Amino acid sequence: MNYESSITGENVDLTGADRSIENQSGRRKILVIVIAIMAIALVAAAYWFLVHGGSTAEEATVSQAPTVTVMVPGKQQVTRTINATGTIAARREIPVGVVGEGGRITNVYVDAGDWVKAGQIMASIDRSVQVQQAASLDASVAASQADLNLAQANLDRAERLVERGFISKADIDRLTATRDSSAAGLRVAQARLNETRARNSRLSIVAPKSGFVLERDVEPGQTVTQGSGILFRIAQNGEMELQAQLGESDLANVSIGTATEVSPVGTDKVLTGQIWQVSPMIDDQTRQGMARIALGYDSALRPGGFASAKIRSGTAEAAVLPESAVQNDSKGSFVYIVGADSKVVRRDIEIGAVSKDGLTISSGLVGTEQVVLRAGGFLNPGESIQPTLFEKSEGS
Repeated sequence: MNYESSITGENVDLTGADRSIENQSGRRKILVIVIAIMAIALVAAAYWFLVHGGSTAEEATVSQAPTVTVMVPGKQQVTRTINATGTIAARREIPVGVVGEGGRITNVYVDAGDWVKAGQIMASIDRSVQVQQAASLDASVAASQADLNLAQANLDRAERLVERGFISKADIDRLTATRDSSAAGLRVAQARLNETRARNSRLSIVAPKSGFVLERDVEPGQTVTQGSGILFRIAQNGEMELQAQLGESDLANVSIGTATEVSPVGTDKVLTGQIWQVSPMIDDQTRQGMARIALGYDSALRPGGFASAKIRSGTAEAAVLPESAVQNDSKGSFVYIVGADSKVVRRDIEIGAVSKDGLTISSGLVGTEQVVLRAGGFLNPGESIQPTLFEKSEGS
C-alpha cells in the first residue's frame, strides 16, 4: 500500500515538470515571434527611408529656399548715349586791346555782361594833344588850298595874255609848274590830316564784332599802350560751346551735327546743342580727344565752368535692367540669373548708357535669362531660390 502511494506521488511530480517545460517553450516562441516582427519593422522602416527619405529632405530644403523676384529683360531699341564732361568756353572769343598809340583812359562805356554791336565805342583815351595836331594839319590843308587857288588863277590869266603876246611860253610853263606844286602840297597836307584823324579814331577802343562782353580789365584814369594786353573779351554773337573730352572709342562714334544735352554744373537746366567740331587728334598722354558742342547764349553758361553732356550717337538693341538688378564688386558689374535646379548663378556684364528706363547692358546678357530683380546683395552663387516672375503691375 505504501508502495503505490509513492508511485502515485512520483507521477504527480513528473507531470508538473512537463508543464514547466512546456511553459518555457511557449515563452521562447513568443519571444522569437516578437523579435521577428521587430526585425521586419526595422527592415520596412529602412526601406521606406531609402525610398522616400531623400525626396522629403529635398522638399524640405526647397520649402525653406527664399522667394526671389526675377525678370526676363528681353531686348529693345535703345538710344546709345555717351556721357562726357568738359569746360564751357566762348565759341569764338575775341580779345580787345589797344590798337593805337595809347594814352590815358578817360571813359569806359561797357562792363562785363553787356551786349555790344560792331563798331561800338567801349572805352576812350584822352586825345587833347592829338586834337590840336589835327587842327594844325587842318589849317595847313587850308593854306595849301589857298596857294593852289592862287597858282591856278595866275595860270589862267597868263593863258589869256599869251595870245596877245604879252607873256612868253616859258612863263606859262613856270606858272603851270607852280600850280602843280601847290596841288601836290595840298594833297600832302590832306594826307597828313587824314593820317592824324585815323590815328585819333584808334584812340577809341571799339568792338570789332557784335557780341557779349565776358571780361573787362580797364578803368578810367589808367594809362594803356599796345603792350598793356587785353582790355576786354567778347563772345562773338554770344555763342558758347562745351569742350567735351571723349575717349578714343567714343570719339569714333560721334560726328558733326550729333545732338547733345548739356547740363551746367550748379544748375538744373538742360540745354540743347550739337557737335560742330571733332578733334582730328588724340592726346598721347590722356588718350582723349575733344568734341566741341555749339550752344546758344544762356545765363547758365559761364566760360570756365564745367558741364556734363549726353551725346546721342545712334540706336542699338540691348537688354535694359533697373539699377536694383545690377551688383558691383572688385571684379566689376554683374547680375544673378536663375540656373539649373533654381540655383543662383553669377553673370558678369558691361554697362552701357543710362536712361530713364534703366541701365543698358552692352554685353553679358542675351535677354532670355531670368535675372534676379531685387535682393541680389543677400544671395550667393549656388544658393537655391524660389523664383517669382516679375509683373509690370508690381512697379519697377
